Amino acid sequence: MEQKENQLNIELPQDVADGTYANLAIIAHSPSEVILDFARVMPNVPKAKVKSRIIMTPEHAKRLLNALQDNIAKYERQYGQIKFPERTISYPMGFGGEA
Repeated sequence: MEQKENQLNIELPQDVADGTYANLAIIAHSPSEVILDFARVMPNVPKAKVKSRIIMTPEHAKRLLNALQDNIAKYERQYGQIKFPERTISYPMGFGGEA
């Protein structure tokens, strides 16, 4: 079987394929990069440990945003609208936002 000239072969090692659960995302940026920290907040634990950090260019961050919007729209067409709980989630140590 011939491979196309611009085809990218992506390898997914098993330890990465298993994934990492995160329920909090913290986003920061500089003029040249966007930093995404993914953490896990546990009930009654006043500390959240960052489990993964992804650093990308602003252009790639915007591509990620577009891809997420597209995938969420497809998900909601298939499974229904994603609803946020009415009650506010309380994070320890003043963390706010949503994961």
